[in-house]
Amino acid sequence: MLGSGGRRLLTTVLQAQRWPFQLSRDMRLVQFQAPRLTGPRLGLESGDGSGVIDLNAFEPTLPKTMVEFLEQGEATLSVVRRALVTQLPVLPRSEVTFLAPVTRPDKVVCVGMNYADHCREQNVPVPKEPIIFSKFASAIVGPYDDIILPPESQVGAADAMAHVAGFTVAHDVSARDWQMRRNGKQWLLGKTFDTFCPLGPALVTKDSVPDPHNLKICCRVNGEVVQSSNTNQMVFKTEELIAWVSQFVTLYPGDIILTGTPPGVGVFRKPPVFLKKGDEVQCEIEELGVIINKVA
Repeated sequence: MLGSGGRRLLTTVLQAQRWPFQLSRDMRLVQFQAPRLTGPRLGLESGDGSGVIDLNAFEPTLPKTMVEFLEQGEATLSVVRRALVTQLPVLPRSEVTFLAPVTRPDKVVCVGMNYADHCREQNVPVPKEPIIFSKFASAIVGPYDDIILPPESQVGAADAMAHVAGFTVAHDVSARDWQMRRNGKQWLLGKTFDTFCPLGPALVTKDSVPDPHNLKICCRVNGEVVQSSNTNQMVFKTEELIAWVSQFVTLYPGDIILTGTPPGVGVFRKPPVFLKKGDEVQCEIEELGVIINKVA
């Protein structure tokens, strides 16, 4: 159905391809920083925890971030195996700052209610299927960094537009069965299937849009208008949204905020209407353009 407290966690990091061997028990890959070394680096933590072998010094062609390392799969791991059997200098632990082993991942997928005893302490049933939620990558810090109690946002609505590069059109596709009836009624999975956020056709810089809160917006399915409104109907304007979100997360260049959906979505029609294979959806905003996507 498509529609227009503190805890200790076992964490799984995915690799680019299936590696056909068992990792050594002494193979402890880390990201670190150290004085006189530029930027983050990849290392091997020594077996006794006393220091770190600088893998980038051993092989300068190695990537310097874990994500790039994992993307290259066997080619990079073979270098690490060579480093394990080579007598290499160890940077003392006192000179090293450990970073999170993976920074800026594409996604952080979290599983809730996945310990039977945790369910019992809340007096709730054990789920029949995994309940998935997410964290933003900006929530990740290193293994020994402080956890910061949230401060008041330093971005006020009055100056929030200074942080906006521009505007574009997005289609917030939803699997309403997943959104409304499954996954503990959390919205994430219903909203984030692959391909569920068409975006474009261009980033229109803010100086090219005289008033982003007075633009006609519409959606057509197979040429029929199903949603039609104006951005002047937004409850919270762009400035307010940026100020609000900034209370919780750090916004980085390239981050995107989808600011809402006008009336007419299929699930609330009588009878409900859902997208099906072969349908063509056009989402258009005045001055920004139109995106056209077929359902396959």
